[in-house]
Amino acid sequence: MSLLLGDTAPDFDAETTQGKISFHDWAGDDWVVFFSHPADFTPVCTTELGFTAKLKDELAARGAKALVISVDSVEDHKKWIEDIEETQGASVSFPIIADTEKKIATLYNMIHPKADPKVTVRAVYVIDPNKKIRASIIYPPSAGRNFNEILRLIDSMQLTDGYKVATPVNWQQGEDVIIVPSVSDEDADKLFPKGYTTVKPYLRVTPQPNK
Repeated sequence: MSLLLGDTAPDFDAETTQGKISFHDWAGDDWVVFFSHPADFTPVCTTELGFTAKLKDELAARGAKALVISVDSVEDHKKWIEDIEETQGASVSFPIIADTEKKIATLYNMIHPKADPKVTVRAVYVIDPNKKIRASIIYPPSAGRNFNEILRLIDSMQLTDGYKVATPVNWQQGEDVIIVPSVSDEDADKLFPKGYTTVKPYLRVTPQPNK
């Protein structure tokens, strides 16, 4: 199954380290960062989950939370959490799904047979409160992810949901943004009272409107 941006994230029931969940009910009105890791007791994954644990407050400030999956068992997950907390200095407070039959991983296209048919790749889905898939990123098992980039991505989407702007390359919170081309200059004058700079007719730069 190929999931595209704008698709409704498939619902599922799953056993996790925090008990059984029904995904859509568990997600509630939050944004969800749903990501897979290849296997428990592996070095790169240990660093990733430890760093994600440290982002709990950053995610909560954005109305977001993490959900993790691999094809290992709940028992293995719970044992591995002890290692994560010991080596990474963070408490793992998010659920980790046990998907031993690979049903959810297959549903979310997290198994890439030409990479490795036995494990999940490093897939990331960012899902909004309407249960729509807003972003997806796929990394190979050998490369650890940049979770600061995922926070930046959520910031961008939440900003652009509320204003008729887009965020430029390498944008960070508080930096200037771009007025979308569909907004006329006349409307831009009304919508962006801080003013804007016209670099080209299609490239108008304005201060971040909610700062």
